Amino acid sequence: MATMRDVAARAGVSAKTVSRVFNDDPHVLPETRSHVEQVMRELNYVPNVLATTFRNGRSSAIGVAVPDIVDPFFASIARAVDEVARRRGVATLLTNLGDDPERERDVLESLLSRRLAGLIVAPVATDHAWLKRWQDSTPLVFVDRAPVGLSADMFADDDEAGGYLATRHLIEHGHRRIAYVGDNLHLSTEVNRVAGYRRALAEAGIDADDALIASYVRDRESTETAATRLLGLPDRPTAVFSANAHSSMLLLHVLPEGELAVVGFGDFPMADLVRPALTVVDQDPDQIGRHAAQRVFDRVDHPKRRLRRTNVLDVTLIERESCKISRI
Repeated sequence: MATMRDVAARAGVSAKTVSRVFNDDPHVLPETRSHVEQVMRELNYVPNVLATTFRNGRSSAIGVAVPDIVDPFFASIARAVDEVARRRGVATLLTNLGDDPERERDVLESLLSRRLAGLIVAPVATDHAWLKRWQDSTPLVFVDRAPVGLSADMFADDDEAGGYLATRHLIEHGHRRIAYVGDNLHLSTEVNRVAGYRRALAEAGIDADDALIASYVRDRESTETAATRLLGLPDRPTAVFSANAHSSMLLLHVLPEGELAVVGFGDFPMADLVRPALTVVDQDPDQIGRHAAQRVFDRVDHPKRRLRRTNVLDVTLIERESCKISRI
């Protein structure tokens, strides 16, 4: 596909002149305009819409980068961002980061090079200091997970309180051997949820046992491995706190029915229809997405505001049936 530089080279003009022709700048000489337009047709030049700007100089797209675009939680955030952006006449560009921290920088730099109106990120890496050079030109807002090495706007759930609520609820049902099943323990979400889990155990006088913590549970195979190990312990757990909706959905497939009481962090479609219906710590991803998008546009409208804030949203426990299973 031809680029603006290709058109400029063929026409013997600068890329800036090509841009002026495309944007119908009245100061371009008629013969120059005619020549450049002819070259555009010859090369079948299609301008990158994401690089075009409004008259106020801002980009026509807002970027959203999340670990998994099909995860119900992140999909809800993206949908809420898009709803706010569309009201501003701005498109949403959604991309998948995956679970490889080494890939994150390349993906984000590719987005940022498109001169976005702003970028909303749920990060997977452990170093974001390199983004400092972008902050003056592009509003950056983090969701669900805190950046590392960077002061930035962030919207997240009260993960520590959620871990505490879930674990305390299981303790109140008589459980003392409670497993923790999650993914990347270095992420701020999991760090805080583990902290809440440990706080609830400590308050109840229960010693934390690292053998009951299963991490990097992210697919069917790793979930089966974790469940087999936990159920095979000499003093096996009677309950499990699942640290995210993805882990919860996987656990429902592999745990023997009626074997363990379960509370999951994060609701998801049909969580109330499975049997037993899943007790969850409820989040509001729509609210996170709306707040994040609005913060981007607030930064666009008021670029001189420098104070960046962390915003922690409340979570609640929805009791269903899965926490009532008793093998004590």
